[in-house]
Amino acid sequence: MMVHTFGRHGFWLLAGIVAAALTGPVVADSKTDNLKKHKTTPGQQYKPSLDVLKGVEQPGAKPGVPVLTKAEFTKANKIYFQRCAGCHGVLRKGATGKPLTTKETKELGFDYIKSFINYGSPGGMPNWGTSGALSEAEIDLMSRYLLNEPPIPPEFGMKEMQASWKVIVPPGKRPTKKMNDWDIDNLFSVTLRDAGEIALIDGNTYEIKTIIKTGYAVHISRISASGRYLMVIGRDALINMIDLWMKSPATVASVKIGMEARSVETSKAKGYKDKYAIGGAYWPPQFVIMDGATLKPLKIVSTRGMTVDTQEYHPEPRVAAIVGSHFRPEFVVNVKETGKILMVNYSDLENLKITTINAERFLHDGGLDSTGRYFMVAANARNTIGVIDTKEGKLVKLIREEDGIGTTPHPGRGANFIHPKFGPVWATSHLGDETVALIGTDPIGHPKYAWKVVQSLEAQGGGSLFLKTHPKSKNLWVDSPLNPEAEIASSVAVFDITQPDKPYEVIPIGEMSGISEGVRRVVQGEYNKAGTEIWFSVWNGKDQESAIVVLDDKTRKLKKVIKDKRLVTPTGKFNVFNTREDVY
Repeated sequence: MMVHTFGRHGFWLLAGIVAAALTGPVVADSKTDNLKKHKTTPGQQYKPSLDVLKGVEQPGAKPGVPVLTKAEFTKANKIYFQRCAGCHGVLRKGATGKPLTTKETKELGFDYIKSFINYGSPGGMPNWGTSGALSEAEIDLMSRYLLNEPPIPPEFGMKEMQASWKVIVPPGKRPTKKMNDWDIDNLFSVTLRDAGEIALIDGNTYEIKTIIKTGYAVHISRISASGRYLMVIGRDALINMIDLWMKSPATVASVKIGMEARSVETSKAKGYKDKYAIGGAYWPPQFVIMDGATLKPLKIVSTRGMTVDTQEYHPEPRVAAIVGSHFRPEFVVNVKETGKILMVNYSDLENLKITTINAERFLHDGGLDSTGRYFMVAANARNTIGVIDTKEGKLVKLIREEDGIGTTPHPGRGANFIHPKFGPVWATSHLGDETVALIGTDPIGHPKYAWKVVQSLEAQGGGSLFLKTHPKSKNLWVDSPLNPEAEIASSVAVFDITQPDKPYEVIPIGEMSGISEGVRRVVQGEYNKAGTEIWFSVWNGKDQESAIVVLDDKTRKLKKVIKDKRLVTPTGKFNVFNTREDVY
């Protein structure tokens, strides 16, 4: 009943002790002083450990429900929040994954739950047991845990945020010009998931330029509008602001915005570039607008409220994808469980204006069309893609399953290209089936195809998290890391977008890596700035060898395998130029 350990799901880590330990804002006088403050407990080094679960109490036992010892509860709680909460929710009310409230789990029963955790399903539920990710004893423990009431985590407000806020290098002491000779535009920010780090890798030389400590399991990297600052957010809700102009880029400010999070973005509108940053939390369900130079928390807004369909109160409407509008001083904020899209106008924080667009429940991830005007977002548990006009601030259309959307769309940011027949399209793959839906996005030049599924391609199988192309490429690459078949999970399908009816080619990335151990899940293709190479992560367990495989996009042949003992569970990769300019 749990979801995968990566992608846009699957990790929740309470880090209350981190917030309690930081008194701030703290301006560190030296790098040494800063490091000393982080050498107390593993939790304060932003690594997963039991001390960051402080504050969560075990619900009282009920008759007929398996009793867990305190040690078992602590272990099960950690597994659930690392592996499962991203899709099933902190309160287990469901979203991408099914609800796991005790009403549902008791009806299913212990044996069913245990079997499902063990074997998984093609719809996106990993085979935790047969893959070796969880032991038989852990599966037994989790099956008993899910028959108990979920624990309620504590809140996290301005007091806690301010206590966590750190200014390591004040703006006045930062460089006034670029101090290194790095080709920043072709730099890749690579998530080292289980290490709680990112690697900055040179896209020209494939050299790991530096490793930077971050929050645990960084979900995304985003670049400020000026291109100077790299923002990363961990699943533990820690945001790091990294100055790429420094001689050796490093964190210059940080803040925790909650206990679990996924999204960060910066202001892009004319006159507001780099002025603000925004972070969205899974728990507590809220977003915060911060100063763009220091990450000082300025405004917290709760997202709790009524759902768009039944108009019932939901206690856990988590903030999923956030994008910055290019047309207005607004952030586009997706509220997952209520199905609302908030157009947050940041021109006046004291008198904050928010336009609420009713879309569809379980909003997740998405990206802009090729013009940057229309935001295409997946309401994945409802098999729907919403189209939002960020210039006019309104819903254009909900494209549903009956219109051709497959099961559980999971586009990442999606993929934009010119279809030989239908013109500009945006594409999404799916967790729940093998299809790739192509949606027309040109209401002016190709009005009869606009906001319709114009073609459905058939890829390898379900379990896809990301697909990718580039304006200079003829290829559309589709991963499937969550497919239960190891051979499919370790390879990708690639289509010729000039001949979309032509069958796909399978590229055995895992085999190309030369790694023989593990499942070798291949995930998240990312192009270099020039669009001549595509990089894939070969993602293995923390104690196994992983790698990054670089392919020549034109020939689809192996160009480079990046291996290093520091590449611990590499997953997401974000090219600075492509991320800043919304090239996808």
